[in-house]
Amino acid sequence: MYHKPQLPCLHCQPHDYIRMVQHMIERCLLFHMSRDDCVKALAKHAKIEPIITLTVWKELLKENKAFFLEYYQTISPRQFSNSSTQRMATFGRRKHWR
Repeated sequence: MYHKPQLPCLHCQPHDYIRMVQHMIERCLLFHMSRDDCVKALAKHAKIEPIITLTVWKELLKENKAFFLEYYQTISPRQFSNSSTQRMATFGRRKHWR
């Protein structure tokens, strides 16, 4: 019989819980997710409250400023992909109503 490992509890094992959230954030970073995408994913799939994810993210940012500066530069062109560029180009070509 398969036994599913139990996740740490925020109230019973806060250190382990925060470590787990940190690990999940790091997995999100591997997928080049933005902070908001990470918060949404952890809330939906791991049932982690957004305030917890945001707090751990903020602490990681404080400890690793150089990494996050490079990370944001790496993912920002991806966030403004072709769809955004196409919308901007289409917007510029619209006829103005008189």
